[in-house]
Amino acid sequence: MTFRPVSRYFARTRICAVSAALALPLVALAWVHPAEARIRCVNGNQIVNGSLLATPYCQDELVASVAREHGMKVSASEVRNNPNYKRNVCQFVGRDIRIYQACIDANSAGRRGF
Repeated sequence: MTFRPVSRYFARTRICAVSAALALPLVALAWVHPAEARIRCVNGNQIVNGSLLATPYCQDELVASVAREHGMKVSASEVRNNPNYKRNVCQFVGRDIRIYQACIDANSAGRRGF
């Protein structure tokens, strides 16, 4: 015995209800945005849970940014991965107050400053 709807109207409404029920989760998934996985830096500080935290990663980003402002072609990854290059960048930029804290370790050669 086959199922026969009373009328075509009821058959169409049942199909519409099923398709709407299947489409609703797809629409809900479209509104969900994936989490942003990159590190956000502001003036040499990383944003962690809404507050600023000084991290070496962001400090090196700042060093590279200031060096680019002074006309040096430098990438942040090269500053992070090569301490000698970071020392050269810090010496090139000089005593810029924005990167003074980030360049303390790179400029120290084991001697006390004057």
